[in-house]
Amino acid sequence: MAPELTFTTLEEIDEIYSTLNKTFRSGKTKPIAFRKVQILQLGYLLQDNIERFREALAADLGRPPLESSFLELDSTISDCKIAYDRVDKWARTEKAPFNIKFAAFRPAIRKEPKGVVLSISPFNYPVWLALGPIIGAIAAGNCVVLKPSELSPAISGLIAELIPKYLDNDVVRVVLGAVPETSKLMEYQWGHVLYTGSGRVAKLIGVAAAKTLSPISLELGGKSPVVIDPKCDFKIAARRILWGKCANAGQTCVAPDYVLVPRSSEDAFVKALKDAHDEFYPSGATTTPDISTIINPAHFHRLKKLLDSTAGTIAFGGQTDESRKFIAPTVVKGVKDEDSLMSEELFGPILPIMPVDDVDAAIAYINAHDHPLALYCFSPDAAFKNKVFDNTQSGSAIANDVMIHAIADGLPFGGIGPSGSGYHTRTFSFDMFTHLRASLDSPGWVDNIIGGRFPPYSPGKLASLKRFRVKLPPRPISANGHVRSYNIWHLELGLLNRPFKQLIKQKRNTKWLFMLVSLAVVSVGYTRTADVGEWVRWLKGLIKV
Repeated sequence: MAPELTFTTLEEIDEIYSTLNKTFRSGKTKPIAFRKVQILQLGYLLQDNIERFREALAADLGRPPLESSFLELDSTISDCKIAYDRVDKWARTEKAPFNIKFAAFRPAIRKEPKGVVLSISPFNYPVWLALGPIIGAIAAGNCVVLKPSELSPAISGLIAELIPKYLDNDVVRVVLGAVPETSKLMEYQWGHVLYTGSGRVAKLIGVAAAKTLSPISLELGGKSPVVIDPKCDFKIAARRILWGKCANAGQTCVAPDYVLVPRSSEDAFVKALKDAHDEFYPSGATTTPDISTIINPAHFHRLKKLLDSTAGTIAFGGQTDESRKFIAPTVVKGVKDEDSLMSEELFGPILPIMPVDDVDAAIAYINAHDHPLALYCFSPDAAFKNKVFDNTQSGSAIANDVMIHAIADGLPFGGIGPSGSGYHTRTFSFDMFTHLRASLDSPGWVDNIIGGRFPPYSPGKLASLKRFRVKLPPRPISANGHVRSYNIWHLELGLLNRPFKQLIKQKRNTKWLFMLVSLAVVSVGYTRTADVGEWVRWLKGLIKV
């Protein structure tokens, strides 16, 4: 039995918000060395208590230890190490892209924390989706309030117990509660809000955030489809898809929600799924210790109602046990669009198989519904994969595997439209909680060049500023509507058909300009080939070559 949570009082929430704002204004979180200490402490919070986390995940979700380690504990510790190693680089002020017109101003982008940020995390991955955003927020120099899910009390209580022991209590705080506590939190203005959960609640969070003009990112979910090419290896595809559907009992926002398969291949693919099922659970799914349970009775009954109402045919599975909140891995074939199983994101170990005429019909079906958080395609054919990905929209486009992209270093994790907005994980979490602050330092001598901007205005000043206008390439469409064709070298150099004497004439009285520009280039130390090319193009336009 999971322990009951002691919710944070509304008065305590006031104190937490006030304390963290004072801490942020003090500048305590800005030094990189301080951030690295907190990030490393968070890693040790997990490593030192790994068995307690496995036990808590088992209590909340019936999660097998291997799944707990692979799906979130190991990856969260890895995220700590990545942030610890890279935060110096992430937080470094960057030079703006080179532009000769502005080089003298030394334009730069400062990476600054947004302030006090809020993360509201869900029950299904209560470690990775709770602590992962904290890593990015701390790396960016923010103070953080975490509101973990009340539906996973063992994990939420453990996190609330351990964070004050490992992290600075004036920088990271945990608020335990449900709707009243979340509503109280949303009354404040935040540097940023990350909400992970359902679209229904996301609408309420979005409205509340809009009232305080708090920026917000949403990680939601949706029905992530799988498109099957009949030429793919059914055995490999079936094992990977069934694993993704059964891991954490299907309670994963990027779990494969349904499969679109050619009608002629439906039976063969269902057989491959049954073979994978029997390989995974040789003694039967109802007695194996390798399947998680549904989070609570309400979600169990929701799934059972959807399954009981399907007009499809249960190919295998379908067993349920209310006392254990258990639903066996279930494949339902012959499912149609209006079926109960297609009415909402399933978030459980039930896999509808929808036969379609061809890949065009699969694409049309996907496009007729909300953009999913993930879209999966199994095919050995690059043209097939490109056709699916190029003609659809989704948070991610994954070929020949499922779910792994969420923990892949270097990839953003986020949705599009109804499946979410914004990106996080690793460097993208840092970016989400970072304000890119534009900066430049204008020297006094540039007024000798752009002094024409100051009143009183005159034709002479207007003429002097014309030198800084950008010259567009020739029009791509002629007066009669035809698309023109150009020699690329002619467009770039603009010199091939011009008499030498004309060029000499145009260069008259420009020696001072060459000198000034050269000094500016040398002063900022740009030597890359691309920068030199940009300098040449700008100079050509300036002297009208």
